[in-house]
Amino acid sequence: MSTDHTIFEDRDVASEPSPGLDSDLPGDDTLRGTDYYAQGDTDGSPVFNVSGGDWDDLVDEATALHEERIVVNMGPQHPSTHGVLRLILELDAETVTEARAGIGYLHTGIEKNMEFRTWVQGVTFCTRMDYLTPMFQEAAYCLAVEKLLGITDQIPERASIIRVLMMELTRINSHLVCIGTGGMEMGATTVMTVGFRERERILRVFEQVTGLRMNMAYIRPGGVSQDLPHGALDHITTIVGELRRGIHELEMLLAENPLLKGRTKGVGYLDLTGCIALSITGPVLRSTGLPHDLRKSEPYCGYETYDFDVITRTGADAYDRLMIRILEMFESLKIVEQCVERLRTTGGPVMVEDKKIAWPAQLSVGSDGQGNSLDHIREIMGTSMESLIHHFKLVTEGFRVPPGQVYVAVESAKGELGVHLVSDGGTRPYRAHFRDPSFNNLQAVAAMCEGSMVADVIVAVASIDPVMGGVDR
Repeated sequence: MSTDHTIFEDRDVASEPSPGLDSDLPGDDTLRGTDYYAQGDTDGSPVFNVSGGDWDDLVDEATALHEERIVVNMGPQHPSTHGVLRLILELDAETVTEARAGIGYLHTGIEKNMEFRTWVQGVTFCTRMDYLTPMFQEAAYCLAVEKLLGITDQIPERASIIRVLMMELTRINSHLVCIGTGGMEMGATTVMTVGFRERERILRVFEQVTGLRMNMAYIRPGGVSQDLPHGALDHITTIVGELRRGIHELEMLLAENPLLKGRTKGVGYLDLTGCIALSITGPVLRSTGLPHDLRKSEPYCGYETYDFDVITRTGADAYDRLMIRILEMFESLKIVEQCVERLRTTGGPVMVEDKKIAWPAQLSVGSDGQGNSLDHIREIMGTSMESLIHHFKLVTEGFRVPPGQVYVAVESAKGELGVHLVSDGGTRPYRAHFRDPSFNNLQAVAAMCEGSMVADVIVAVASIDPVMGGVDR
């Protein structure tokens, strides 16, 4: 944390002994009566600089002026800013009088890069935005591409069930990191270790199904890249029970903890009017009592056929957002169990039948963790020249998408995640833009933090749960 201390007053600092120099120091007396730092001030405003001496003496003298203004830069390299986020705080003693969020330190140019890749290759870019919710970015992007192609109703049922399964596991994964890191920032290391212990179970499932733990590029336009491997459903059934016990352990550790309540109750308050004015969605919005969830209001991937509740509370503070995330994880486990039961009875392909769009999806995860299909390789390399040419063009050039534009949104772990795609009829997006909930929700920093104490800023930002990969796209 870097700190700039600026104090304005009417008298000439340069004519008085510098508070940073000890009057008993030996040497030339002229050194004691000159403040070289103040003399270098270009705008004429006197400045107190701490360069040794007694800090308490400086504070007492500055406080006596009753015109203290301290600007603190929290971050961008700070353990409680959820990534490379810079918070510029103006303080009056311990009270925050102004709070601003400085972003752009992690800019990756993902949206611009997607204009230079095929529609399928775009998945490998957007999955890396919010690196805690990759499946949501993949799903939103692919749903938008499918809408442009006009094949929304042709997506196999099994592929849609797998998408829901992976998204709900991703929701739990994101909430666990939010709660774990938020607890650590308040000094509760056990919350972090328990949260990441449970998250590890989910990452093992991701690795078993996709070959990767993060940034999987598993959901593809037309379906998913490959079906669930043998034993995956049994593994998921096992971890559901383990997750339910682990999340309950977190709930018992936090829900009625007097220290946690003291740090979170009434902190980061933002009511419904403020959320609507700032376009805030997700757990922050639902903590005001509004049951807004796109899975219910604008269902996709068959969410209207699943049994689950939208969790709301009315405290509109950091504590209620914490409890909403805990209860939402239990609801996600209910959806995961329903997905497993459906997948046991629902067979069929996991990719659309149109071979001009569908990448090969009858793959298997080999010993190297990569998808491969010997039958497909054998066909295109030794049997059918036409299949080889088609595969070559599909991979290198990609399929064409009719001209048009579309906006599709899904309910991510942090709120509404939308994607606006524009096609000019080519094999690459003309424009891709994402409405990431972390970016929009970060606008609430000023409303939540101004007027509160410095320590409450950490709790308020943690309750928003921003991930800078989604902010700096």
